[in-house]
Amino acid sequence: MSDSHTTSETEPESDDEYTSLAIEGELPLKAVGIENLKEANPKHMPPHRYIHPWFARRPTPAARLAILGSVMEEGTSADELLSLMQIGPDGLEENISEYVQERKTTEGQRDGTLGEWYGYPRPFTQSPSEAELENLHDTLRETWGELPTVLDATAGGGVIPFESIRYGLPTVANELNPVPSVILKIMLEYAPEVGSLEDELYHWRDEIKETAQSNLERYYPTQRDGREILASACTYTINCEACGGTIPLVPKWWLQKKSSSEGVAIKPHYDQGDVEYECVEITGSSDFNPQDGTVSRRDAECPHCGVITEDEDIKGKFQNGEFDFSVYGVKYSDHNGRSGYRAGTAEDLEALSAAEERIESDFGLMTFLATEIPTGKETSRLHRYGIDEWRDVFNPRQLIAQYEYLQAFKKHAQQIRESYTEEVAEAILTILTVVASKMIDRNSRLSAWDTGRGYPANMFMSNSYSVARSFADNNPSTTGMGYEANSRKVIDCYEEMVEMVQGREKASVYCGDAADLSTSISSGDVQAAVIDPPYYDSIMYAELADVFYVIQKEYLGDLHPSLFNKKLTNKRDEAVANPARFSGLDKSESGATLAKENYEQKMQSIFGELNEVLETGGV
Repeated sequence: MSDSHTTSETEPESDDEYTSLAIEGELPLKAVGIENLKEANPKHMPPHRYIHPWFARRPTPAARLAILGSVMEEGTSADELLSLMQIGPDGLEENISEYVQERKTTEGQRDGTLGEWYGYPRPFTQSPSEAELENLHDTLRETWGELPTVLDATAGGGVIPFESIRYGLPTVANELNPVPSVILKIMLEYAPEVGSLEDELYHWRDEIKETAQSNLERYYPTQRDGREILASACTYTINCEACGGTIPLVPKWWLQKKSSSEGVAIKPHYDQGDVEYECVEITGSSDFNPQDGTVSRRDAECPHCGVITEDEDIKGKFQNGEFDFSVYGVKYSDHNGRSGYRAGTAEDLEALSAAEERIESDFGLMTFLATEIPTGKETSRLHRYGIDEWRDVFNPRQLIAQYEYLQAFKKHAQQIRESYTEEVAEAILTILTVVASKMIDRNSRLSAWDTGRGYPANMFMSNSYSVARSFADNNPSTTGMGYEANSRKVIDCYEEMVEMVQGREKASVYCGDAADLSTSISSGDVQAAVIDPPYYDSIMYAELADVFYVIQKEYLGDLHPSLFNKKLTNKRDEAVANPARFSGLDKSESGATLAKENYEQKMQSIFGELNEVLETGGV
């Protein structure tokens, strides 16, 4: 940080010449930890967590404490920090940490909401007032001589730079991966500078949906007038090597499990090597047990002859294309908006066949998302199931759905460009792209069927790729869980972020290597670097991001060419310990050891770059 003293060129610098900062002293960690836990409530989390899938987002209170602790002087009281973080009820100016801890200790006695019990809303919903900002900025200028610039060099999902701009601080965000970089542009550039786009986004959302829906209707047969398919529970069928009978690869037959012995399930009927499905209501007295699927410990038992097909043989069939897709259950809604379930029928299989025939005859679809999946730590799991190109993560109907929404987007993109300023048009097109990309999360062969809730689960229930034996095929044109519902969530999240950063200066957002910051940021321009870097091999960000990247590139390749100028995401410069990058090398050390060493060297380079762009005495 800047210092009022002067130092001769020959005089060594000393720590005494720089003001100590709050992060070097005692911090109210217990109270902040309690707030971190409160924010983890899945029913109401910060909008940046919902706008698009990403990994390892940190809680708002932790980010706020790291930022404020890095720019405020040591000696700043815990009460002052917590108050600035919007922790504690109005009027309480002392012993806030003790109050929060006491509320946590007695939380089991509460009657009502958490907000009512603690006496204040969760911090992420509250921005500092103008008076608080003015006092904070006056204090910071006395300390630094100017408002300190905060840098997050590995910004990811953006919570640190987003909270920095909420405090009115000059902010720089850098991220290597284009997928979160798109999220950062929305959060840190469009939200504070372009502002509300609610009417515009809903208008063009409706135009895109109407265009795509008309081209998709025939692939989602409803059986009855007044119904629409919300989602289908799908599986794979293989033929038994012993008897040639059809084996559906379903571990459990539940569609919606209400308790251990009650719910809605599919009852399979086997006859002469074939299988048909019946939708049944399960009660405690039912003689059919939906827990008894054909798959156990990944091996499959033939329901016709009892012969076991082992997991490795099943994977071999996948790799050779010796399988079919099957719809065994369907969730629908009627004209009154009530939902129900039915069994998969021959009509559903005909729709899948029609989709497959179109893919084989439509030139545009033949090459759509036909990008090879490189072998990596996470992606190697996909290859075991014959998923070798990114188009393979979808069944034929899902692939056509993604294609039709892309074509509808392209149809209206030029109208959007002609109707608004360049910046507004860019924001609209980018946000609508996030809607389409977000749809993948619950609509792929990697999205399991959630039997507890009775609808599609998220693709990344853990930070890895997993091919689900029972997967969800979501109807994107439905009002329930498709494009409309995803767009509503994305637009609501964007508008909520707009309210949070209204009147604030946008951040500077860069997409580049954190070990090469000096290409974008001048030496000494930053006062505080606050980062949450990747940690060894915990998450393979680039490998996991590719499934979104290939879709976003189709939409945004010409709008953000610098972000999407490569076939896939940058894995060479990624700061992770990925042993797949070092497999097959003729060295005495293992791939895991080499990956660990590479990660540590990369982090050393990143810390060196942070030191380079920080002003002397920066933190």
